[in-house]
Amino acid sequence: MAVHIGTSGWSYGHWDNVLYPPGLPAGKRLEHYVAEFTTVELNASFYRWPRDITFAGWNHRLPPGFTMSVKAPRGLTHARKLYQPEVWLERIARCWHELGDKRAVLLVQLPPQLERDDARLDYFLAAVPEWIRVTVEFRHPTWDCPEVLAILERHGAAYCIMSGANLPCLLQTTAPFAYVRLHGPDHRHLYAGSYSDADLHWWADRIRGWAGSGLDVYAYFNNDGGGNAVRNARTLRAILGDG
Repeated sequence: MAVHIGTSGWSYGHWDNVLYPPGLPAGKRLEHYVAEFTTVELNASFYRWPRDITFAGWNHRLPPGFTMSVKAPRGLTHARKLYQPEVWLERIARCWHELGDKRAVLLVQLPPQLERDDARLDYFLAAVPEWIRVTVEFRHPTWDCPEVLAILERHGAAYCIMSGANLPCLLQTTAPFAYVRLHGPDHRHLYAGSYSDADLHWWADRIRGWAGSGLDVYAYFNNDGGGNAVRNARTLRAILGDG
């Protein structure tokens, strides 16, 4: 088992003086990020899925031991709502192959309007190649039930554990790994605020418990405003004795 702590994305102009020196060109941000962290969650792929050659390039650029989780495209999750996923999954699998040993987890975030549909979820997960680790982030409360957790467990897919405004925080694990997205402690707005040290010690205890039971753990901070994600990830790693 291994614990991976990082942020959701790495290229933010407002991270100057937090992670990057002032005026650093955008093309140089990744090399500064990987000098400090060992994993990242790619979010830009949700809006525009990168080409195969881009994933191959990351495979060569990222250092040994570094892993990248990737958010599935909105064409699959929000436009098609997982319906007839084969074309998208074929494209994703090609890129996942190019990413090589740098690949971590495919994040499938469902739209908040999409209500529970067991058959749709079951069909989608059955279509995902077995060699792709996948986690599903449910935003509609109807999905949070034992039957859905059982579907995830049957396919070896992880329930995405969330922290954020108006989001359920179910500490459920359904796969050989745990996947956590920390969207910020602000109770009114997503992706806002900075977690307190007490909050981070609480999450560190949860992570130790999952890791102690033999699970790999991936945790990503998505509260990027003001560099909060970077600071919180640094603190959590220090609490866990990593960095």
